[in-house]
Order: sequence, then structure tokens, then C-alpha cells
Amino acid sequence: MADNETEARTTTVPRTVREYRTEELAEAAGIPVRTLRFYRERKLLPPPRREGRIAWYDDHHLARLRTIAGLLERGHTLGGIAELTAAFENGRDVGQLGELLGIGWSEETPVRMSPEALADYFEGEVTPENLAASLDLGYLAIDGDAIVHVSRRLLDVSSALVREGVPLAAVLETGRRVREHADAMAALFTELISTHITDDAVPRLRPLAKSVVEAELTMAMDRLHQQREQPEQRPQTPSS
Repeated sequence: MADNETEARTTTVPRTVREYRTEELAEAAGIPVRTLRFYRERKLLPPPRREGRIAWYDDHHLARLRTIAGLLERGHTLGGIAELTAAFENGRDVGQLGELLGIGWSEETPVRMSPEALADYFEGEVTPENLAASLDLGYLAIDGDAIVHVSRRLLDVSSALVREGVPLAAVLETGRRVREHADAMAALFTELISTHITDDAVPRLRPLAKSVVEAELTMAMDRLHQQREQPEQRPQTPSS
């Protein structure tokens, strides 16, 4: 009896995994079969499960194909995507993924996590729409079961805003608008330094640009706060 109980407790039901033939996977990913085979030849996809002469793919392969499509749309080359893929598969330190994700010599630290961990950060706000927006912004990259957020600081700030009651969709839209201004400021400082010094000086003098932006943003928020705190000026009536 005890043995039966032990067996019952340790018996697990296998998880159902959806599998695709080559043509089915290509259709689900929205690409031609020849493109799928090309990606396999370039080792951008892990090998399929073989059953005789039939190749079987699963949802991890589909997620990889969708990530490749997203990276290509953001201007990454297949060579760069291959490096990123190798980084995931070889367990490269996540701090080395920044350049592969397109943030160059950025000081930002990418964060690798599971989908469950991402959901914990945003408590019910991880919807397909918000995931698509995050991928479009380049905040997230997906590889099978793993998710990489491009910036620890942005992840912490956005999750803090959500905990305070700001919808994640609004946070992402604000992030999109902030990026437009950030791109303009980056172009302004780069032009200033390149014109009066050299292009090579841009990385060295970047901390100066950061200090100016932080100071101006702080003063701008102070001015806005003061304006909101001031009572409305009522028109004075002439005394009789």
C-alpha cells in the first residue's frame, strides 16, 4: 500500500508539446520554407527532433523565428543574430549581451529571466499587446523559454511605476516618446562634440552630456512642480 502511495505521488503527467512539420512551422512563422531551411543551415535554429526522415519542430523553434524576425526589423544582421543566438546557447554572461542587443558600449545591464519572473515584475500587465510593444521598442528579446530585458534600470523603473498604479501600456508609450527626445538630445551632443573636437571624443565626453541632461531634467521638474503648487492668481477688483 505504501509503495502504491509513493508511486502515485511521484507519477507526473507529461506536458503536451505542440510539434510542427517543416511546412507547418514556416506557415506559423509567416516565412517561406526555403527561409526556414536557410536559418537552419546558418545554425540560427536548434536542430529539430528527428523521426525517421521527418523533422519535428516545437514552440521553442517558433519563438526563435519570431525573435529573428523582430531583430531583422530593427536592423540587426543575420551575423549579429547568430552571435546573439550563440550567446544564449553557450550561457554567456548576460552582461556581455548588450552589444549584441544593439546597445553598443552602453552602461546598461541586460537582465535574463523566465516568463514567470517577468509576469511577477508587472503583476497581470504582461499581455500580448504589451509584449509586442516591448519587442518593438527593443526592450525585450525572446529565445525559447528565456526573456532578456535590455536594461536593468528600465526594468526596475517600469515595474515600480506599475506597482504605483500606472498601466504598463502607458509606461511603454511614455518610453516611446522619451526615446524620441533622447535620440534628439544624443544627436545634438554628438554633433556638438564631433564639430568642435572629434568623433573619437564622443565616448570619452558622454558623461558630460549625461550630467547636462540630468541637471536640466531635474530643474524642469522643479519648475513644473512650482507652477502646480502656486495658487491661481485671481484678478483683483478695484476698491470702492
